[in-house]
Amino acid sequence: MDFITNLAGYVIPFVIVLTIIVFVHELGHYWVARRCGVRVEVFSIGFGPELFGWNDRHGTRWKVSAIPLGGFVKFFGDADASSGADDAAIAAMSDADKKVSFHHQRLPARSAIVVAGPVANFIFAILVYAALFSLVGQPFTPPVVGSVVEGGAAAAAGLKPGDRILRADDTTIERFEDLRAYVALRAETPIQFHIRRDDREIDVTVVPKRVDVPDGMGGSQRVGQIGIRTANVEFVRRDPVTAVVQAGHETWQVVANTFTYLSRIVQGRESGDQLSGPLGIAKMSGDVARASWLGLVSLMATLSVAIGLINLFPVPMLDGGHLLFYGIEALRGRPLGERAQEYGFRIGFALVLSLFLFATWNDLNRLPIFNFLTGLFS
Repeated sequence: MDFITNLAGYVIPFVIVLTIIVFVHELGHYWVARRCGVRVEVFSIGFGPELFGWNDRHGTRWKVSAIPLGGFVKFFGDADASSGADDAAIAAMSDADKKVSFHHQRLPARSAIVVAGPVANFIFAILVYAALFSLVGQPFTPPVVGSVVEGGAAAAAGLKPGDRILRADDTTIERFEDLRAYVALRAETPIQFHIRRDDREIDVTVVPKRVDVPDGMGGSQRVGQIGIRTANVEFVRRDPVTAVVQAGHETWQVVANTFTYLSRIVQGRESGDQLSGPLGIAKMSGDVARASWLGLVSLMATLSVAIGLINLFPVPMLDGGHLLFYGIEALRGRPLGERAQEYGFRIGFALVLSLFLFATWNDLNRLPIFNFLTGLFS
């Protein structure tokens, strides 16, 4: 019984969070498609066998499927969930059918339908962050050094208690939370701090040390730290306009940090073993949910940004892959050939599957899985 209870404590928050994010993403595709006059045949949360569903008055089958790891919208004229064209069906379409077929829409309409999913994820994240910042408050700790850890990077660079950090390289630092995020992704990389000390401003170069910190999954992650302490975190409630502005900034920070991390992997400065897959996200969702439902809501917003961003990567099978094909179509004046698109989708599927397996392997190494499973029975 304890095993079932513990397992449910991870599975239920994970499924709830992922279902909401997927629904928002697919709703973006659906809403714009309907505005463009495209017939939507299926709106599915999950893949595989249908668990339950219903038909609406427009003929769309809304359903929940057995494998809760994504979802899809199938348009009239699609061969499958990846929005590949059903050539036989398209060839037999009447003029009336072509008007509601996705593949007969003009290029701007098809592009708008495809990009609407990721955009919906970004808008959703901004709305969630804004609601949290208005109702609960935004974490806001002044970037003032409270104390310096002996032997740390800050001590070596000469930072002192009372120093206020104004900029890190060319990035303005308004909160300690911003500083921590900036430093975490730049281990062993010199950072020029512009600080205010007493009545003067000076520059100090700090090289964050790479340290292992608990990742909340039974393992650890390597991040950069400079070795300073500040006051306890504060929460500042924002007015609605400021909350939206700050939410947009928070969303952009997630995007920027993702690109920074990926670029450092390419440069060989970071390892890809910090990437998380479904197991890691499930563990994180369960742990966060146990600590605070507000934390789970915040995590949902962050994951919504991440999923929206990943879907924009120019990889066939993803929304960004479709946009890549449309860009080529715009340059050529005609779509890529059927064989080229088929090979593209095969390559894209292989890349997505490889990334999924790699991230899952990271999860198994970090949990570690056997200790995690043992904990479920305890």
